[in-house]
Order: sequence, then C-alpha cells, then structure tokens
Amino acid sequence: MSISRARLDRFISEKCQVNRKAVRLLLAQKRISVDNVIATDIAQPIDKFSVISFDDKIIQQHQALYIMLYKPVGVVCATKDKQHKTVIDLLSELLTADEKASLHIVGRLDLNTSGLVLLTNDSRWSEQLTSPINKVTKHYLVTLQEPLTNDYIKAFAKGMYFDYEKITTKPVILHILSQYQAEVILTEGRYHQIKRMFGRFNNPVTALHRTSIGHFVLDKDLLVGESQFIKLSDLL
Repeated sequence: MSISRARLDRFISEKCQVNRKAVRLLLAQKRISVDNVIATDIAQPIDKFSVISFDDKIIQQHQALYIMLYKPVGVVCATKDKQHKTVIDLLSELLTADEKASLHIVGRLDLNTSGLVLLTNDSRWSEQLTSPINKVTKHYLVTLQEPLTNDYIKAFAKGMYFDYEKITTKPVILHILSQYQAEVILTEGRYHQIKRMFGRFNNPVTALHRTSIGHFVLDKDLLVGESQFIKLSDLL
C-alpha cells in the first residue's frame, strides 16, 4: 500500500488483511508501533515515511529522499525518455532502482537549459516549493546574442502579456551583469518564459542556467551531471 497520509487502522487493515475491529485489539495488545513508539490510537495519522512495525517486524519503512543535481544541456527532466538521457539516468548508483522509481522532479528545465534540478519522493516538500502561493524565487543566469539595455529591466519588472495563455507574467527582476549576460529572478515558470520575454526584444537566449530554487543553491563543488543528497538541516 502506497500512502501519502492515512489513518493507522486503515493501513494495518489493508496491509495485514484484517478487519478494522481487529486492529483495535492489536493496539490493545501493544503489537503495533509507529516510529518505534507503541501505538494506542487507531486514528493516528501516518504517512509513507512512518516506520510501522507489527509484532516487532517492520511492515513499512521508506526513507525520504532529497537530491540536488547539476543538469547538463541535452538531458531531459523526465523519468523516462526514448531519445535522450534523463536526470534519473544521471543519479548515483548508491540509489536502488526502487528509490529512483519513487522520485519526481521539482521544477523542470527544458532540454537546452542547465543547472539546478531538485528531486524527491516527498510530495509535500515539492508542493511547498512549486505552489504559486509560496512565491518561491528561482534564479537564472542568462546569456544573450545581442547587447542588453536598461529597457529590459523596466519591461521585465512590469510583466509581459502572453497572448497564447491570455495571461500577464508576474513582475520579474532582471540584473544586468555584463553587455550580454543577466541574472533573472522569477516566481513562476511559464512555458519557455525567459526565452519568450527576451524574444520581445528580438534577442535570442544563447545559454540558460538555473542557479537556485528558494534557498537551495547549486553547490559550486558539483560537477556537471553530478548529484548529491540534501542535508536535513538544509530543508529547514
């Protein structure tokens, strides 16, 4: 049984093939524990990362995984692809096949964009990072074909109307770093948004690289294609 959040009695009933009335008796007999604590409440909420034991035998134990990856150009943000290598293909062999299969991608990048990609099996954590309500910032380093001017700063800050979606983008911060390079900071991720915004100036993006999502910054010691686990202390 795969759960995001459920009642203990429902999980035990389905996992151990007993009716819910029998679960009450099992708890009274102190035969069920959750996270190494004897369970007493049939309605106790659990999730897929709760460690659950029955008669001292573990019947559920999943580790929450949080991974930072340096995505190269030419690799797709997908779990499977017939034509290209995927971010899952790049992950460390320290992960089992089941662990890799449990992962999903937090904020995708297109084929020709490099930089920070986050992966996890914890949907509540990924929802916090991707929900528009939380306005999590994403930082990108952009290289352009033509020179930049201050007109870009004003246009990005005002937002741009995209006729195809019938929406106006939220204000975007643009810092000019050099004649052909800028840092772009946004809180949404419309389809090819950055390339389309620069396209309004007929200025093609020649390179796009994501450096951070929220307070998660691409580790400067990571090589292209490498990944590492995110420390629990960094999640706070």
